[in-house]
Amino acid sequence: MVAFQIGQVSITGNYRDNNEDSCIVDDKQRFAIVADGMGGQSAGERASALAIELIPRWLEKLLDFEKADTAAVNEALEKSVAHANSEIIALSELDPGMRNMGTTVVMMARVKDRFFFTGVGDSRAYQLRGGKLKQLTVDHSLTQALMDAGTITAEDAKTHRYRNVLYKYLGSRDGATGGTAVEVTPKSGDRFLLCSDGLTDGLQDSQIAELLKSHDDPQTLAEILVDAALEGGSRDNITALVVICN
Repeated sequence: MVAFQIGQVSITGNYRDNNEDSCIVDDKQRFAIVADGMGGQSAGERASALAIELIPRWLEKLLDFEKADTAAVNEALEKSVAHANSEIIALSELDPGMRNMGTTVVMMARVKDRFFFTGVGDSRAYQLRGGKLKQLTVDHSLTQALMDAGTITAEDAKTHRYRNVLYKYLGSRDGATGGTAVEVTPKSGDRFLLCSDGLTDGLQDSQIAELLKSHDDPQTLAEILVDAALEGGSRDNITALVVICN
């Protein structure tokens, strides 16, 4: 297993009153999670905080991080997300102040010598290998669905009126699964990014690729990416979590 380091930054940004993003890195570096809450006022903040509290709790119950095979990892990830989704829905129905709350989630789990990536919503995971950037997760947004159907182009999607509308997130009936996780055997030199859509609102993929090459310290890289997204005009909270394999 290659050694790796992790850096993370989460900021409110210039246009919001509070930070509805949350992120967590396990003390043993077995998993890392970024969540982007929605729902207005404190509801989104509560939803993302619940996601990064509940998913780790279930992962530790369900997943053997030293021995699990691919099928067992996928099952544990799916069940952890499903449990968090159910709890968020239940709270939103019980507490009028939390009605319509939800959150995206994107995460990486390390099992033996492999990384597994999954997400629900439009927070993303990227891999930079050999200078090439690859998006590992799929956006569960209406614009992505329209692009998949061939109705609009990627250029259209940037300014489309539904570009921030999600059809799947934690807190929705369809939010219990992000689908099969993407499995990666990390190599020395690999760089990974987990981020909220505040980052991708301010940066194009080509800019992310260049910035991910610009430093060898993950904490510095996370700060560089967030600052660049802010300068790029992001109007949201911004979170970047960077993994560098040595």
